[in-house]
Amino acid sequence: MSTAASEARAITDLISMPSLPRSPSGTVDRTTMTGIEQTRQRAILDPRTAAERFRLDHAPAPADLTPFVDGYWILHWDLTEPHRQQVLTHPVVHLTFTTGGQAQITGIVSDTFTREISGTGRVLGLRFRPGGFRPFLTAPVSTLTDRVLDIEEIFGPAARAAADAIIAEPFVPTALEQAAALVRGLRPTPDPSIDKAARLVEKISTDPSVLRVSQLAAIADMSARQLQRLFAEYVGIGPKWVIRRARIQEAAARAATDPQDWSALAAELGYADQAHFTRDFTASIGTSPAQYAISARRGTTSDRRGMSNCNRSRSLDN
Repeated sequence: MSTAASEARAITDLISMPSLPRSPSGTVDRTTMTGIEQTRQRAILDPRTAAERFRLDHAPAPADLTPFVDGYWILHWDLTEPHRQQVLTHPVVHLTFTTGGQAQITGIVSDTFTREISGTGRVLGLRFRPGGFRPFLTAPVSTLTDRVLDIEEIFGPAARAAADAIIAEPFVPTALEQAAALVRGLRPTPDPSIDKAARLVEKISTDPSVLRVSQLAAIADMSARQLQRLFAEYVGIGPKWVIRRARIQEAAARAATDPQDWSALAAELGYADQAHFTRDFTASIGTSPAQYAISARRGTTSDRRGMSNCNRSRSLDN
């Protein structure tokens, strides 16, 4: 079997698997999730309802693109009623190809990202590593923050033509190969600062003891000012925001699954008091921790309003 065929088979096998491990009752089983699965899942607000509205799967990036691209994500939906989904995004840039013709580059979203989906559709996304989009730009990644640009605005008209072919391709593994070819054709140059930025963002995400910019600067063996410049240039937003976002994601994930002692959680996440935590959470998500917990835990697997039967298929091969 050729290398290309082997890669296509691996992609097909991976994206045909359930996107998240589940218990016998059908709920997400977080005890068997890998660290990266848990990190990805934290971005989705009200995850129980989301699981009934769309299917989200992930596939790894080809080996030659891993210096820049963290992986693919594929969203499929088939709805009888529109659904608005909130996402507490990670500090990464996304390149997306959406049913209907949209091909866009989305910088870091500093607020909550909200998108409405309706009818039947698909989004194929490339999630870049923190810092991984810098070689594709002539300016700092921070110039993309809170912006959504059409693909041709950065990559030119040839990329628009390639994007149209990706969107039109019904077979997901083929579309993923086409997206990889598009990125390869841009000939990005590896940059060691990408690895440094990505490691620091991963440290924030995986080490709950990192609560202050000064701590991260010490870990990086940099001054706070040098750290700020690195994050602006490569990540696209400051380290304080990344720390705060990771902690709010953690709080939202816990609130959606189990009853919480809010005062204890606030202290664990590095807040001076519960009131400060509540203000931060409410500003980020639009509702208080207690109200969000009630809403997020209210959804059940029997709540299938707005979804047609065909969206429950386990295959993403078309």
